[in-house]
Amino acid sequence: MTARLFCCLAALVTLVSCSGGTPPAELPRRGAGAPAYGDALVVGTIGEPSNLIPLLASDSASHDVAGNVFNGLVKYDKNLELVGDLAESWQVSPDGLTITFRLRKGVKWHDGTEFTSRDALYTYRVTIDPKTPTAYAEDFKQVKSAEAPDRYTFRVTYGKPFAPALASWGAGILPAHLLEGKDITKSPLSRHPVGTGPYRFKEWIAGQKVVLEAFPDYFEGRPYIDRFVYRIIPDTSTMYLELKAGGLDMMGLTPVQYARQTDTPDFLARFNKFRYPASAYTYLGYNLRNPLFADRRVRQAIACAINKDEIVHGVLLGLGQVAHGPFKPGTWPYNPSVRDFGYDPARAKALLAEAGWHAVGPDGILTKDGKPFSFTIFTNQGNDQRLKTAQIIQRRLAKVGIEVKIRVLEWASLLTNFIDKRNFDALIMGWTIPQDPDIFDVWHSSKTGPKELNFIGFKNAEVDRLIEEGRSTFDQEKRRRCYWRIQEILAQEQPYTFLFVPDALPVVNARFRGIEPAPAGIMHNIIRWYVPKEEQVH
Repeated sequence: MTARLFCCLAALVTLVSCSGGTPPAELPRRGAGAPAYGDALVVGTIGEPSNLIPLLASDSASHDVAGNVFNGLVKYDKNLELVGDLAESWQVSPDGLTITFRLRKGVKWHDGTEFTSRDALYTYRVTIDPKTPTAYAEDFKQVKSAEAPDRYTFRVTYGKPFAPALASWGAGILPAHLLEGKDITKSPLSRHPVGTGPYRFKEWIAGQKVVLEAFPDYFEGRPYIDRFVYRIIPDTSTMYLELKAGGLDMMGLTPVQYARQTDTPDFLARFNKFRYPASAYTYLGYNLRNPLFADRRVRQAIACAINKDEIVHGVLLGLGQVAHGPFKPGTWPYNPSVRDFGYDPARAKALLAEAGWHAVGPDGILTKDGKPFSFTIFTNQGNDQRLKTAQIIQRRLAKVGIEVKIRVLEWASLLTNFIDKRNFDALIMGWTIPQDPDIFDVWHSSKTGPKELNFIGFKNAEVDRLIEEGRSTFDQEKRRRCYWRIQEILAQEQPYTFLFVPDALPVVNARFRGIEPAPAGIMHNIIRWYVPKEEQVH
């Protein structure tokens, strides 16, 4: 998965570490205490990982864990600037087509083997291998040639300008000595990963927890916190009770928890709360293979029937903003003039009538060719915001003659049995908004195959052309024009009804020090978090 997409599916489950824009609120003043090794950070997650090889994973639970186990050649720093990770430096040729990475020396895999350019070359080759079932090969297919001229040099050359080239090398680099010549889909590393990151894998108890332990030979220095524990708790209310009881140290609060349940003196003495705009959006996406949604007037009508402000205030309690497209408000690719379809039930009814849907019978449900307008919205278990959003949409659509059913499924089942198989009517899901605005993997018509991310089946020749044009120039103004036009098209076509951009609302036990709020959120310096010796509890 590319650097821009590492967080993309994270929004499907939690919003803890992906952020941008306004920095989080400042921490209350507390005694710093002396940095010390020890203790554990226990984090609540509603989803269980599916695969801990990042190239093969397409869910946030997997990438949350893998992000602490693996490194890329580059990464985003606290200010969302690209800096070296496994690469200590790089050079870009004057024509922008060749990147030469100088790799760090002495970096160790968790099994003690040295990291070299062989690993970077293997990662590139296995990513573009047609036998590798990954949704994230496209960026690497832009590479014309890749070579490892020596142990600490890795060079890639592109056939034409590719704007996200450098950022794409934030992909997790894989251990060639453990995977080369083997079928990656059958590797034991999927459940017992070996990386170069600050934490190494210790255990995975299905349905309960994943445990990582500090890697003493990490090239940036051993993390202060001894263990990083992900507890799998599918319900946010139960998770919150565990937090208050001391069974968790960190979780993403719901808006109700943030606004109404956590302002007591006792809670604020024990925990630090944060709030900042998440680089993510939530959407209602339609399976465009379903004849119900083939007519864009129907999709436009549904958008007119949904009151987005009602959702922002009723579900998020105002802790977020209305979404109008796939880009974060206030960033350079975001088109501020696009305001798609506002709440207008009368227009919704008119559009549905134009599309041939007419009310028949006492229930008021619209029919066409003798069939009622009825569909099911799928969403994932444990995300109360999405369930409440679905319920509000259900009520609003009923008022214009559309029957909506809601089906909530455990994440792994939803992904495997419905999304991957394209076996759904509509979905309420979310994407993280990447730092680079290239949206090829989610919106290009070539990415509609099995395991790929354009699972709604959106195909538009102009959008394809604009995506390709936007990623093939380094000129930001040219790119901006492409993305502004894409946003206009999506607003008209409504393959998604873009719903809202939430605020990220993480909370952390106050014994943890070293947290540094920044545009990148609060997790960017996790190896520097610590608990003073006298306050350690694990």
